[in-house]
Amino acid sequence: MEEKVGRRLVGRVTNYLSKLGVAIIELTDDLSMNDEISIEGVSTSLRQKASSMQVDRKPVEHAKAGQSIGLKVDGKVRPRDLVYKLTPQG
Repeated sequence: MEEKVGRRLVGRVTNYLSKLGVAIIELTDDLSMNDEISIEGVSTSLRQKASSMQVDRKPVEHAKAGQSIGLKVDGKVRPRDLVYKLTPQG
């Protein structure tokens, strides 16, 4: 039986630093370390935990809507990809 998962838009990728494997994300909602996220776009489909997050090049545990963060990602992402926070549903 497949687990149902809800998703909420939390941001949009504005840049991808390929040498570092880091996505720059403009947040529209709060995001915390270890949140399960999905990054989706025309040719992007990536699911992972938020495991390394920075604001102004300083590590953070939590970031708020309106902030721009650097997030280590497990694969290539592209500007305008959407970032969703995943939450288990019943």
